[in-house]
Amino acid sequence: MKNTIKSVCMGFLLVGTVACNQPAEQPETINDSNTPLHLLTPDYKVAYKEWNTEQIKSYLDRVLHFLESTTPMRVVDKETGAEITDLEQLNPNAQLERGAFRLASYEWGVTYSGMLAVADATQDAQYMNYAKERFSFLTEMVPYFTRLMNEQDVIDGQMRQIIRPGALDDAGAMCAAMIKLSRIMPEIDFSRMILNYMDFIENKEHRLADGTFARMRPQANTMWLDDMYMAIPAIAQMGAYTGDTRYFDEAVFQVLSFSKRMFVEEKGLYMHGWVEGEEYHPAFHWGRANGWALLTLTEVLDVLPTDHPGYEAIMKQYKAHVRGIAARQSGEGFWHQLLDRNDSYLETSATAIFTYCIARGINKGWLDVISFGPVAQLGWSAVSTKINAEGEVEDVCVGTGMAFDPAFYYYRPVNVYAAHGYGPVLLAGAEMIQLITRFFPKMNDSAIQYYSVKQDTDRPIFGVK
Repeated sequence: MKNTIKSVCMGFLLVGTVACNQPAEQPETINDSNTPLHLLTPDYKVAYKEWNTEQIKSYLDRVLHFLESTTPMRVVDKETGAEITDLEQLNPNAQLERGAFRLASYEWGVTYSGMLAVADATQDAQYMNYAKERFSFLTEMVPYFTRLMNEQDVIDGQMRQIIRPGALDDAGAMCAAMIKLSRIMPEIDFSRMILNYMDFIENKEHRLADGTFARMRPQANTMWLDDMYMAIPAIAQMGAYTGDTRYFDEAVFQVLSFSKRMFVEEKGLYMHGWVEGEEYHPAFHWGRANGWALLTLTEVLDVLPTDHPGYEAIMKQYKAHVRGIAARQSGEGFWHQLLDRNDSYLETSATAIFTYCIARGINKGWLDVISFGPVAQLGWSAVSTKINAEGEVEDVCVGTGMAFDPAFYYYRPVNVYAAHGYGPVLLAGAEMIQLITRFFPKMNDSAIQYYSVKQDTDRPIFGVK
């Protein structure tokens, strides 16, 4: 009897299990009559969403913590690795401890500027301290390494970039960032380093006959678009720092001289290189070089007095370049390594620079938030996907010289230790925090829209307040 009852119970269980596993009744076919098809969820490759300040800052904090752990501030003996604490006893083996990144490169000049921007946007002192501590450390080291260089004719490579700059790469970005911090904290004296950098920029860098900055490589009298950023923002910052208008005059002259030769108006983009005496210049619109150009225009406008005779020309150039850049943003939010060649790879540092410059323009009132707010927001969404869990920035093109064929640009490697990505990411995140604090991004009818007044509804907005 017990076996019979057991068999019946097992039968009911099996029937129940089979019934539970039967597929649910299929819904009717989705069509235009029964479903609002425009509300179907797209398969986006990056986050297409509203951002808040806490989310953005969480990405920036990752970057900060990674950089804090990989950029030490110590002097060591390169043979033994032992720390040298008595700076009066520096020996020929003395060098700055080698972390993952150099503390005095142009890339790190941008990083220091990025740290200051995040500090301003978030009021988080950690970011200000990062720049202040390393600038103070480098400033403290200058007299000791200068003496070592003068007495024994040896110098650590990183300190050489500070004491004896050999190119605009050594001087401009570091100088600009140092002036920015000096204007925020005038009680800290960085004047020795600032004046040394400016002496190289003004008096020692090679120039064309008309005074425009140029290099003697890879060809004689070659203009590199990168050099807009490697010199001009420092010159403009010097105008704000000293009140001497000749610096503003020089900054405007340089911007217009570069633009006259290198800006391709029909595309709204700059070419990467220009060689004096050549009839034809192949226009390779390298992404990061265009980033340096747009960042230069942005930083000059930040400090150039609005009544300066050159202000309107610089503003016109900035807006023309922004239009050219915005028109070439990819559907993933990134920009391409070669901006007008969509089969070149998507690159992070240029994307971050463009995101910053466009968001900055909106916040300063130079650009319309309705048209350009979504461009900046999509750019940040793209950049955020390249900040990994450790705080490393991925898919950043390594340092890049100049070439006259496309293969060179197409196949430049990418690397998380390409220092060019970190400053732009900090700048972009900081400015996006400022942007969403001043304006009100909102998903409306599946699209990101920017509003000047907060829209208190989750329904499609058919009548804007």
